[in-house]
Amino acid sequence: MASSDQQLFEACRRGDETAWEQLVNRYEKLIYTIPRRAGLDADQAADVFQEVFTTLLRKLDHIEDPTRLHAWLVTTARRTTWRVICKRQAFVNDAEEDGEDEVLTSIPDNAALPDDVLLKLEEQHRVRVALNGLDDRCQKLLKLLFYENDPRPYAEIAAALGTSEGSIGPTRARCLQKMLRLLNK
Repeated sequence: MASSDQQLFEACRRGDETAWEQLVNRYEKLIYTIPRRAGLDADQAADVFQEVFTTLLRKLDHIEDPTRLHAWLVTTARRTTWRVICKRQAFVNDAEEDGEDEVLTSIPDNAALPDDVLLKLEEQHRVRVALNGLDDRCQKLLKLLFYENDPRPYAEIAAALGTSEGSIGPTRARCLQKMLRLLNK
């Protein structure tokens, strides 16, 4: 069973490297997605990711409410992304003022990441965390049922799980109930 953010955070404060690795892995996709959706390239997104977790490391002892870690990370990623975009825009403006003939890449969208997109990203993150909190059998079943581009026939799923086709539906229902409980925590 996966540890809560607060448990991981407290373990990180105590210097637990495994907890730090779990925390970074848990938020990696979400933190990378924020700058990518704002139009930054992969290298810039990696810089934002590194800056967010470097800042977290520096401020571990100053964060008062570890239960709000998710919000803190998202806010920090958004602000860091915005700073990168502003620096990039300033560079483009300076180059234009200097009369450089070189064509510079433009920013696809200067607006902040729309809230509805951010909410969707956060929801996807919550589902990923809940899925990772399930036992291996439930994780495998739900991934086979819902994470495949082309749905597999029940016969293939049953063979992959080493069970009968008739048990897939009831097992799926139990696994989804477990996941729902994790999402409602």
